[in-house]
Amino acid sequence: MTAGGPPEGIESEMIRYYAARADEYDDWYLRRGRYSHGPANDAAWRSDLEAAAAWLSGRGFRGQIVELAAGTGWWSPLLARQGQLTLYDAAAEPLGKARARLAAAGVTGAEFEIRDAWREPDRLVDGLFAGFWISHVDRGRLDEFFGLVARWLIPGGLFAFVDSCQDPESGALDHRPPEDDVQVRRLDDGTSFRVRKVFFEPSDLASALERTGFSEIEVVTTNRFFVLGSGRRR
Repeated sequence: MTAGGPPEGIESEMIRYYAARADEYDDWYLRRGRYSHGPANDAAWRSDLEAAAAWLSGRGFRGQIVELAAGTGWWSPLLARQGQLTLYDAAAEPLGKARARLAAAGVTGAEFEIRDAWREPDRLVDGLFAGFWISHVDRGRLDEFFGLVARWLIPGGLFAFVDSCQDPESGALDHRPPEDDVQVRRLDDGTSFRVRKVFFEPSDLASALERTGFSEIEVVTTNRFFVLGSGRRR
């Protein structure tokens, strides 16, 4: 897919995958079914998830906030309490789950739109968040995507992301590691899809942020499962 163009190939397949997975996506966060790896690993996951939420809460989001590739909105209630949130995703089904999550949390006023993460910005905002999207960006396009993020933001605007570290107990029990940055994912009904899954090194993420116009850069990891990154547009 070219920036702003229609999804093609594996990009289109990933959209279909996340649309089909919407009803079972939270099983991953909650360590249910195929995503449970036993008491010790599941406890470590929950601890890291809490650490990621605490880190994100402390980033200092405010004003107009965009959430790209928002999915089912796991992080959206936290963001919506800090500013005026607009959620974008390329598939309608996960956005419907996000809308219900915000309503259940008593959060009102958020906006929702079907929009590909690679579309050019249509305005400037104070902050942008992407949860588990950076690892779907082709290695050769990381600077391109961070450059797009910079074009969303006012000077001094905040960008933050939460994403995956490579750990064998992160995904479903029947998922094998990616080969050449492509992973086969299966749903509960056995349907399989290909997704791009790239485990960037924290140092590579920090360097790309520096190259694309960010300052006050922080890229850290939790104990096992997540990489957390932020920076402000210069």
